[in-house]
Amino acid sequence: MIDRRTFIGTLAGGILASPFITFAQQPAKLPRIGILGSEVGAHWEGFRQGMRDLGYVDGRNVTVEARWFEGRTDRLPALALELVQLNVNIIVAAGTQAIRAAKEATNTIPIVMALSAYPDKIGLVESLARPGGNVTGLSNVSPDLMGKRFQLLKEIAPKVSRVAVLWNPASAVEPNGFRETLAAAPVAGVMVQSIEVRTPDDYAAAFATMTESRADALFPFGNPVNFKNRQLIVDFASKTRLPSLYDERLFVDSGGLLSYGPSYIDLWRRAATYVDKILKGARPADMPVEQPTKFELVINPKTATALGLKIPQSIWDRGVETV
Repeated sequence: MIDRRTFIGTLAGGILASPFITFAQQPAKLPRIGILGSEVGAHWEGFRQGMRDLGYVDGRNVTVEARWFEGRTDRLPALALELVQLNVNIIVAAGTQAIRAAKEATNTIPIVMALSAYPDKIGLVESLARPGGNVTGLSNVSPDLMGKRFQLLKEIAPKVSRVAVLWNPASAVEPNGFRETLAAAPVAGVMVQSIEVRTPDDYAAAFATMTESRADALFPFGNPVNFKNRQLIVDFASKTRLPSLYDERLFVDSGGLLSYGPSYIDLWRRAATYVDKILKGARPADMPVEQPTKFELVINPKTATALGLKIPQSIWDRGVETV
């Protein structure tokens, strides 16, 4: 006959030895971060570095699910929904259309804007100071930015007087930027020629209009259509010997003359701090939208030489980057 103490010991030993029963703690489920952006690039490395600096490594203590729409904005709703269905903890979105697609797909999952233009004016957040809702992050717009761009263009190409601006009036955000462009132009001593480009099919007519009107400089907004077709735009400027101004350095990497704007790598890096705070319990509604703090002036010396332009010392003294 087995006494009570022996029975309990035998039972405990059997349970602990059983291959089918375990009290070992299961590995914690890793937080899942969704990415919704245009394409893989240096900006993406900025985000990854920002996450590493905060102690996050993909596959070790977080899981990253990236979805790139590659200039095809029609894909955004499906990609955003896909991230929602994956039950990501946070969505990091870049660009107005991507942010809007994410916001339409969920009103509960926190959304971090890696970069956005006028988010308070187009309804992505209630205000910059108190976003409300599930969206917060970074803006790539700052006061006087357009005026500084025109000033730099005039220093490098003093003869410029008529700047053709390629933009999309159907965009929710670009009318705001175009109004700022119109306001900045007279101060810099230039006139703006509006050239509307909604789809890639509009470039042929746009280029023909610029040639006929004899525009002497080119400034395309960095929207998804222009960004996707940046080589086509840069090649036209080169062929027609037009000094070209951009808000993103990737246009200059492709052969454009100069760009001046926020460092997109820095904005993506700073987006990681929002992810970190939200994972630790912060509410997007209470996290102010921040403006850019780091700007970069990038020039392509080969393009300047091909256009017969000499970069003045006053430009070099500003810590310009070259490609």
